[in-house]
Amino acid sequence: MRKPPAYQIARKALTVWRVYGMIQTIVLLLIGLVMAVLTKMFDWSPWLHIIWFGLPILSAIFSVYLFPKLRWERWRYEVREQEIEVQHGLFVVKRTLIPMVRVQHVDISQGPILKRYDLANISISTAATIHEIPALITDEADELRQRISLLARVAEEDV
Repeated sequence: MRKPPAYQIARKALTVWRVYGMIQTIVLLLIGLVMAVLTKMFDWSPWLHIIWFGLPILSAIFSVYLFPKLRWERWRYEVREQEIEVQHGLFVVKRTLIPMVRVQHVDISQGPILKRYDLANISISTAATIHEIPALITDEADELRQRISLLARVAEEDV
């Protein structure tokens, strides 16, 4: 079996994914509070309170602590002359090879949280799908976008 891709995404991705997890947990907590009030108003089973407050607690444990760490440890990528290899997954690790001749265009995206941490996502479009390399340092993402674009052009000329 081939070696895993050489490069890992920025360590700041952990912080960004944890912020996303906290936002998700806060939303679940607010929904839980509304449901707890409804449970009290309509005299539903008191066991429902465990569900309304248990879900945000589980969300905090998994989406703030456990899942970002697992995602970050497994995310790898490597850009070669003929292909781009991407490895990702939480429990099932998926490795994808993207031939350079299939690359149509490369985009960089950056939302407000990524921008705060000076990170950007790269989207690599082929005819069939869009592949993403998340949470790269913005300067590195820019250089990588240029490199992929250049290699894709060269691969297209060789065909």
